[in-house]
Amino acid sequence: MTNKTAKKLAVSGTYSTGKTTTTIALSYLTGIPRTHARTMREILAEALPGKRLEECSASELIQLGIRRFTERAVRESHLPDGFVSDGSSLHEWVYGTVRVHAGIHPTDGYDPTNAPPDFYAEVIEALGVVLREHARTAYHAFVHLPVEFDLVADGHRPVSERFRRLSDELLRRTLDELDIPYHVVGGTLEQRLATIVDIFGLPARTTLRRAVELAHAETAAPVPARPAG
Repeated sequence: MTNKTAKKLAVSGTYSTGKTTTTIALSYLTGIPRTHARTMREILAEALPGKRLEECSASELIQLGIRRFTERAVRESHLPDGFVSDGSSLHEWVYGTVRVHAGIHPTDGYDPTNAPPDFYAEVIEALGVVLREHARTAYHAFVHLPVEFDLVADGHRPVSERFRRLSDELLRRTLDELDIPYHVVGGTLEQRLATIVDIFGLPARTTLRRAVELAHAETAAPVPARPAG
């Protein structure tokens, strides 16, 4: 793949929409490198050792978001000939913004005492200027995965269904406002892959079935089977 035909795709969607499995399978299917940033919980272990995500203050959550964006941007910069990204810089801003309305640590039973401090919304919006501009210039197009599945109850997603709905709405609205091309792609993993390959005219280096098998094997492994891009 040359720079002239490079495809820099971001797979967007809120929690538990299948971004990780979809991007891993798409990378196996097409040979396009996959890139991503570690989760905030993974970054937390080295940034604030001994602290749980649910215990983080608003300023600490902002710190984690900045670390995550920096990691994402650096990894993307190492792949000038194209990539498929698990998430995007918009996610750091969207999740921060939605916390203004759904609480710093969102739950389905919203508690007003969980509201962020006064400075939080202003800081998140200022960061959003940078994060939205990065998205506008770094990605050629988005694949948006709608909310089709239940929130995975694995203890690593301290969010609510309201948080997911608001995040999904803000992601789509922002893509429209930034005039970034995007396609909403749903269905089974096999259906998603077939649709994405067809939309963008991507090569197929293996079969759909094999790509899905490899993706499921990788996501089931306790340690990533290969390094991120």
